Amino acid sequence: MAQSEQLAVLPGHGPAEVDSVVRRMLAYGSAWPAGDGLAVFNRVYLAVTREIGRHIDDGLFADRRTAVTLDVLFARRYLSAVDAAAEGRRPPACWRPLFQYRRHPGVRPLQFALAGINAHIGHDLALAVVDTCHALGCEPADLEGAFDRVGDVLVLLEERIREDVMPGPDLLQIADPLTHLVGAWSLDRAREGAWSAARLLWGLRELPDLAGEFTERLDAGVGLVGRCLLTPWH
Repeated sequence: MAQSEQLAVLPGHGPAEVDSVVRRMLAYGSAWPAGDGLAVFNRVYLAVTREIGRHIDDGLFADRRTAVTLDVLFARRYLSAVDAAAEGRRPPACWRPLFQYRRHPGVRPLQFALAGINAHIGHDLALAVVDTCHALGCEPADLEGAFDRVGDVLVLLEERIREDVMPGPDLLQIADPLTHLVGAWSLDRAREGAWSAARLLWGLRELPDLAGEFTERLDAGVGLVGRCLLTPWH
């Protein structure tokens, strides 16, 4: 299924749709070597997706239908990028650095995780908000509660990174360039940028040429940041 066709499918309103995303990620994890850069990000994102699913099941989102739709359409952006690369097509520019460097021996796991998070939040999240508005016939303001709740869960990304892929204190010293790299990228700023980009794109929805140009520039800009995050250290 082409990316535009896949994203046009409106997911249902129950946990089965989130479970289907989890199954796809589990399949990737089984197929890719543990040290593969995309596998590193996939492990982090799988943990977060499962946590969002638990929050939905526990009724922690005010509007279950909105939460499921946003979560699934958000995840489909990542899944579609993986499918594109597997089929020999070009994934969005924001994802290309990770696909290009995923097996580079000089890139550390933390960099792979940050590059995937950068692509998925910096680019995909903004577009997923717009996808959800179209799917549900609503405005971005109607999604703000779900967006914030998903954002709270995304904080688990940082915790997961510390647990799984952050080098120990003996490896990550103050003079290590990776220390400065980690400090230069902010999850909170990326979330804020995604929300602003989504609102702008929604405002441009009846100006497709401008919306397309903005989306292309957003994609390229996020891709440039990702390439910097993946600078090999040896």
